[in-house]
Amino acid sequence: MLTYRDSGVDIDEGNRAVNLIKNKIKGTYDNNVIGDLGNFSGLYSLKDFLSMEEPVLLSSTDGVGTKLKLAQMLNIHNTVGIDLVAMCVNDLICQGAKPLFFLDYIATGKLVPEKIDDIVSGIVEGCKQAGCALIGGETAEMPGMYSNEDYDLAGFSVGIADKNKIISGQNVKAGDTLIGIASSGIHSNGYSFIRKIFLEEYKYELNQYIEELEMTLGEALLVPTKIYVKLIINLIKKYYLKAIAHITGGGVIENIPRVIPKGLGIDINKNSWEKPPIFKMIEEFNSIDEIELHKSFNMGIGLVIVVDSDKSEEITKFINEGEEKAFIIGEVVDSHEGVNLC
Repeated sequence: MLTYRDSGVDIDEGNRAVNLIKNKIKGTYDNNVIGDLGNFSGLYSLKDFLSMEEPVLLSSTDGVGTKLKLAQMLNIHNTVGIDLVAMCVNDLICQGAKPLFFLDYIATGKLVPEKIDDIVSGIVEGCKQAGCALIGGETAEMPGMYSNEDYDLAGFSVGIADKNKIISGQNVKAGDTLIGIASSGIHSNGYSFIRKIFLEEYKYELNQYIEELEMTLGEALLVPTKIYVKLIINLIKKYYLKAIAHITGGGVIENIPRVIPKGLGIDINKNSWEKPPIFKMIEEFNSIDEIELHKSFNMGIGLVIVVDSDKSEEITKFINEGEEKAFIIGEVVDSHEGVNLC
């Protein structure tokens, strides 16, 4: 008799994967999570937010892109889950939302429970860093759609904000200051270009130790995306933030204009922050146009906040007294639209 397993789908292995990850997932729960694993949907109470004047739910979905290809080449799977959470929750905080919960989708050619355990361990860590609960997920074994070693990830997050406190960028004006908050490295964008530069053009090996990086190339490229949730929540409690931009695909060139009114532009001092060693290496190749660099990569700035100029020094100092690094990197102008690198 034929079985489902004969087609390449092993339900028993799927159940074993669930048993490996269930206690880790429960470690992200707060007192608003209702029910247990195994429900057909995830439940989350909003009882703690009833004091808001007009609570608004905000949502974000994203993936990790071709950074996954490097994780698969290196057989290191416990960090890309952090990236997955970061890409979603960092978008939520751009409008001042507190992330509430997260769901994941994992698709693979062959389900290996230990690999799923590694991936979900990263997602759990990301959720803990972001202060949100992992309340659901789907793992799909899809032979014929993916090779046995391949997998893809997608994440979905929901946050909450009081409507009158949503950060919209509508009050940004000429003369406002841009504060850049340091990235941890490449984050999760530009990895097709990264493979082209390092592996194809300059023939580096992923396991090659690079003195400037103080680690192997592969280790440097898999450094997880920084999660800025707790920093921004603390800043919002203390200061008025006019706009926030998550520096993802498109870099500072394309992401900052998304959060300021039409008719305004940005002047950025490209030498105003310390670039991570991986970006210094890329610059020293001297083979990529400056604008292309700042459109393809974050170049060391993972998040940008726009504030009143008279508060910029105080806010920068406040950030630097904590765990993050911040730099005053530019200003809003009315002499042009778009971004000008100075």
